[in-house]
Amino acid sequence: MLFDDWPERYEQWFTTPIGKLVKETETELIHQLLDIRSGEKLLDAGCGTGIFTLDFLREGADVVGLDISRPMLNLAGTKLKDYSPSLVRGDMLCLPFKDNAFDKTISVTALEFIEDATRAVNELFRVTRPGGWVIVATLNSLSPWAKRRKARTRRHLLENAFFRSPDEVLACANLTGTVKTCVHFLNDDNPERAVQTERAGKIQGWDTGAFVAARWQKPNLSLRA
Repeated sequence: MLFDDWPERYEQWFTTPIGKLVKETETELIHQLLDIRSGEKLLDAGCGTGIFTLDFLREGADVVGLDISRPMLNLAGTKLKDYSPSLVRGDMLCLPFKDNAFDKTISVTALEFIEDATRAVNELFRVTRPGGWVIVATLNSLSPWAKRRKARTRRHLLENAFFRSPDEVLACANLTGTVKTCVHFLNDDNPERAVQTERAGKIQGWDTGAFVAARWQKPNLSLRA
């Protein structure tokens, strides 16, 4: 399995100075779009080691974490043991949940490993209740990070990833949505410069951040009847 050898390395990267800044920056955008309310039932699809799941749990959401990698889930279970979340091994292309099962669904940095992104997003919509939100965050093809990754030949988890632009992410659902990007700095920027660059990107609304996140609301059929 592609991810089975990566749990520890994935976690360790977020402890580096630039990794911490990436996590803080991505978390800010995710929470802006997700707007968690205590008690909401949330699916974190492609939860990995629980790097973002922990934040959702701390905010009072009732979280189900799904991932295709057993080693990733094992590490997530250890890290999240104080919250006892439901962790499920499964495929985003065929979610093992009933229709309309969640108030909100989110997938963070999993879509880049799925060729048929529209099918994955459709599955998220299927298990989201009418009126609920679907949030997808992935890697932006317009960013310098993507261009650097494509130019490298050293083996890496992202060597065969599917990078997508903001417009391509929005096109995964046949609905009007909101899309934003962040992480406008580079991984070799010093922290002070990175913070300044991120601030400029946020103010000017750049679409080239390495992290692109989209949000849609599932139509409420009762309002359309």
